[in-house]
Amino acid sequence: MSEPIHAASAPAPVGAYPHARRVGDLLFLSGVGPRLPGTNAIPGNVHDDAGRLVAWDIEAQCRQVFANVRAVLESAGARWEDLVDVTVFLTDMQRDFAAYNRIYAEYFADPATAPCRTTLGITALPTPIAIELKCVAALRPAT
Repeated sequence: MSEPIHAASAPAPVGAYPHARRVGDLLFLSGVGPRLPGTNAIPGNVHDDAGRLVAWDIEAQCRQVFANVRAVLESAGARWEDLVDVTVFLTDMQRDFAAYNRIYAEYFADPATAPCRTTLGITALPTPIAIELKCVAALRPAT
């Protein structure tokens, strides 16, 4: 049996799925991007007059995606420290990995307590974002 989680403080999912699903003491987050809650604006994106994406700020997107992950965790009663696995999708690994890796280290400063991590370079995401995270958290037993 599983329980869907809908986080009012996170941007709405871009499809027909919950923000997360709790299964026992595990919390599986759907892919989380850097859209701003309420507006769906993407921090750091720059478009030309025709509306084409011409530049993005990976640092701004990294910080927002981490804020969105935190919002989903908190809505499920979880903490940042409960993350056990993070899969990261970057649309431009060569350009963005160093900045992303530096910012990731700010949020997970101690490798001994950091979640497992996999980073993949991909060609595109469903919306014009440069990063998306897929996370799993191990929840504390109810007391």
